[in-house]
Amino acid sequence: MTTGILILHGSSGTPDLDRARILRDEGYDVLAPAWPVRAEVPLESFPLDELAERNDRLVVMGSSWGAEAALLLGALDERVNAVVGFAPSAYVWARVDDDGHQRSAWTWQGEPLPFVPFDPDWKADADPPSYTGMYWQSLRKCDDVESAEIPVERIRDVLLIAGGDDKVWPSVAFAAEIGRRRGALPTRQVVGEAAGHRVVLPGELPKNAGQRMARGGTEAADRELGARAWPEILAVLAG
Repeated sequence: MTTGILILHGSSGTPDLDRARILRDEGYDVLAPAWPVRAEVPLESFPLDELAERNDRLVVMGSSWGAEAALLLGALDERVNAVVGFAPSAYVWARVDDDGHQRSAWTWQGEPLPFVPFDPDWKADADPPSYTGMYWQSLRKCDDVESAEIPVERIRDVLLIAGGDDKVWPSVAFAAEIGRRRGALPTRQVVGEAAGHRVVLPGELPKNAGQRMARGGTEAADRELGARAWPEILAVLAG
């Protein structure tokens, strides 16, 4: 039995090539495409079809906004056997167009998915900005949060990796929410209280791409979380 892995990067727009390399070294068929970080990205545009043609099992692995997409694919595409989410979200979020309008981040079968809009009244109070307050405030102000929940109870197997010092969004709280919704379904969580938004796996270099913002953690803490998560990742991949 062969396993194909789809790796989805976050808002930096830079594919996780180091992560792809170390997983290929483990013998897996890996694709780590670049995808446009914009509104209404079709989930079908990710190359699962290519992986499915040559593999018996499919695992989608994503970070941050890529974890949002990975969880959605696991819920909506029945071919996906497991999802690994780094700094995951429990909800579908907005993306802001160049014209300032908010639309859903994703579409499925041609339809935009329900989403949580960003509260336009939120203002950053630090430099570089942390956005965790924006996500909490947006959830509180949203009239229909339930519709924007990622249907994680449909995913077969989930591994979530999150840092307690994440300054981008509250990924530990989101991971806990996902676990609560899934109940008795297979759900592993690996949390590092001192780690930030970007986990560093053994053999990876820290990722520095992306806009200027606070991400939390330290390289040592991010690496420590990655080292603890690595055997859990291998266990998911082994099925």
